[in-house]
Amino acid sequence: MNLRTMTLLAVGVMTITAFAEGAGNDERATEGRRLEKATFAGGCFWCMVHPFDQLEGVISVTSGYTGGTKKNPTYEEVSAGGTGHAESIHIVYDPAKIGYAKLLDVFWHNVDPTTPDRQFCDVGKQYRTAIFYHTEEQKRLAEESKRELERTSPFRWPIVTEITPASEFTPAEEYHQDYYKKNPIRYKFYRYNCGRDQRLKELWGTKAGS
Repeated sequence: MNLRTMTLLAVGVMTITAFAEGAGNDERATEGRRLEKATFAGGCFWCMVHPFDQLEGVISVTSGYTGGTKKNPTYEEVSAGGTGHAESIHIVYDPAKIGYAKLLDVFWHNVDPTTPDRQFCDVGKQYRTAIFYHTEEQKRLAEESKRELERTSPFRWPIVTEITPASEFTPAEEYHQDYYKKNPIRYKFYRYNCGRDQRLKELWGTKAGS
């Protein structure tokens, strides 16, 4: 969401009355468990947190920026579109409780994979869809899932989601973290006015995310 969108959002709301460790390492151990990480881009990162946050086995979901060239970009810089970053989420999860294939399934059903450099009302490369893989196994599973989706595609448009190696992930500013919890009315208002829920239902039917 760019600054114009945020301004419109604030006006609309008025009318209707830790960064997860693991961003730097492939995996870490907590209480004897071996944890892994996944990184996805699906447009507005506010809207990508909740679908994963509610899954058993997911330890944390962090909003941030990846895939670009500038060191430690800010929200304003990324939303302006000049850094090459995508708004993304970084997930730390317990593979003993949830597999990467399940995370991929949730990812697909929460994005429109047919629109290049855009998600719903947000336009620009910073809102592209992408799977940033951390291991060769993640790459294999991501490519297999994309091929399977192309084979059984419920829609007529080609799938343009990129699958690319993960690079440095920069956590977003604190006010972006867990936005759906901190600002539930604004969050729901934004999802609806951006057309996200409507388009997901059109694409995926009853399997659409929320």
